[in-house]
Amino acid sequence: MILRIPTFKIAGFTRAFLALGLLLTFAAPASAQDREVPYWASINTEELNMRVGPSMQYRIEWVYRREGLPVKVVRVVDRWRLIEDSEGTSGWVSSNLLSLARGAVVVGDGLAPIRDAATASARLKWNAEPGVVGKLGDCEAGWCEIDVAGHAGWIEQDRIWGAGEP
Repeated sequence: MILRIPTFKIAGFTRAFLALGLLLTFAAPASAQDREVPYWASINTEELNMRVGPSMQYRIEWVYRREGLPVKVVRVVDRWRLIEDSEGTSGWVSSNLLSLARGAVVVGDGLAPIRDAATASARLKWNAEPGVVGKLGDCEAGWCEIDVAGHAGWIEQDRIWGAGEP
């Protein structure tokens, strides 16, 4: 069977090129868009409903209101992701409400020092309380860059959740 595509001009492009572009865009299987689990993601919305199963038919178990909060994706079913948070809570969320941007949340007891370099002797910039969420940068030698609302510094990797291998 030969696929014949009519070719006439549409705003400087031929219909054949337009059809070919659409065909190539949608030809890849949906699974090609999935990553190998587990992987890190972050909440990409101001409110995220976590459900007990992978569809809108399941009841809401938990509501997150922390955009940028890191989560670990541990399973994929169609457009649904089984996630786990820093406290071990797990449930299903819609994949379009997650971002692959890396985030981190401060964990542990007491204040976590944020320093201007990746060493304990570096100048203290500020202290972060447990629960503070930021954008995760590079990690090296047990330290990670973190940006909290435009204020960047270095934090010990064991004081954050969302760094390292998921």
